[in-house]
Amino acid sequence: MIKCENIHKSYGRLEVLKGVSLEVSRGEVVSVVGPSGAGKTTLLQIMGTLAPMDSGRLEIDGVDVTSLGDDALSDFRNRRIGFVFQFHHLLPEFTALENVMMPALIGGAARAGAEARAAELLRMMGLEARASHKPSALSGGEQQRVAIARAIVNRPAILLADEPSGNLDSKNREEVHGLFFRLRDELGQTCVVVTHDDALASMADRKIVMSDGMIM
Repeated sequence: MIKCENIHKSYGRLEVLKGVSLEVSRGEVVSVVGPSGAGKTTLLQIMGTLAPMDSGRLEIDGVDVTSLGDDALSDFRNRRIGFVFQFHHLLPEFTALENVMMPALIGGAARAGAEARAAELLRMMGLEARASHKPSALSGGEQQRVAIARAIVNRPAILLADEPSGNLDSKNREEVHGLFFRLRDELGQTCVVVTHDDALASMADRKIVMSDGMIM
């Protein structure tokens, strides 16, 4: 599902990624761990096409994304890549249902279809009764589950998560961790999760350790 080949990335004189190569299989949950400054988030941003690489090659679901122009890349990102961050970044003026629908509407889906898909995902997240609530009326764990539903509303090829439970208490952290494996088991979702949480990292199908811009 994901092929990274010899990826290099520098910021000025600081070499952040030093020839990283990595493959992730379809339906696999992979955790990426390592100390701060190891290059984990930079690698995730490149996988998500949010940051350019200096050299190397990235293929997602059979598409060489390094060959896409700006417009095609933006469209590919919206349709085929889902993102979950430490902070949910929900839009405060919209309900949970409307937040989940948003990427589908941006992608050109009909409103009725987007709403049905969003409602289905909120049921999966155990949030059916909270669909009409705005983010300020939701707990931190509920907000993050809405963010995960939003990330997969377009049925992305890959779901990328950066410290998805880093801002949650232990109960909500466990619930969010469990969701990634439900998504794998029930939807066949491929997930790459950058985390400092040992419990989540150890639950993954495979744990990748980074240090000093390289995979150890």
